[in-house]
Amino acid sequence: MILAAVVVALVLWLSACAPGSIEESPGYVSGDGTVTEWAVDARGEALELSGVDFDGEPVATADYVGQVVLVNTWYASCPPCRAEAPDLVALDARDDVQVLGVNSRDDAATAHAFDRTFEVEYPSIDDSDGQAVAQMQGLVSINAVPTTLVLDTEGRVAARVVGRVEPSTMEALVNGALQ
Repeated sequence: MILAAVVVALVLWLSACAPGSIEESPGYVSGDGTVTEWAVDARGEALELSGVDFDGEPVATADYVGQVVLVNTWYASCPPCRAEAPDLVALDARDDVQVLGVNSRDDAATAHAFDRTFEVEYPSIDDSDGQAVAQMQGLVSINAVPTTLVLDTEGRVAARVVGRVEPSTMEALVNGALQ
């Protein structure tokens, strides 16, 4: 009887963590993919985002001035986050792009499992205390997960996408931020 209960609990736990479509995730509300872009002369000050990654190492957007930085809010069981992960990994492989994740829901083991699954090599800020998202508020509104900010080579917000980013859209935004 105890063994059966353990097996049922394990199956339920694993199925809750399995990737699925948005429709298969009760209660999940996704962003609609809305893109907002700022003209070069309207970008304001550089985003000064910093924190520690899931290994306790410091991470800051200031470390990547000269590259386009994609700041992506995510968590491991978020269906659109899982769907866009391979695209973000491909962009991070470029010499002129750095991806920086911000995760406020997962523990280190869950975040590392996601990284292994999707071969993620870029850092993610452990935002369990909400400080990273708080650093972005006032500069841009973070309304949904995922939300991706595109920072130009000076660290200023050039664009924001609320929801999953289509690869062609992100490519165009990155190229626009390089100009």
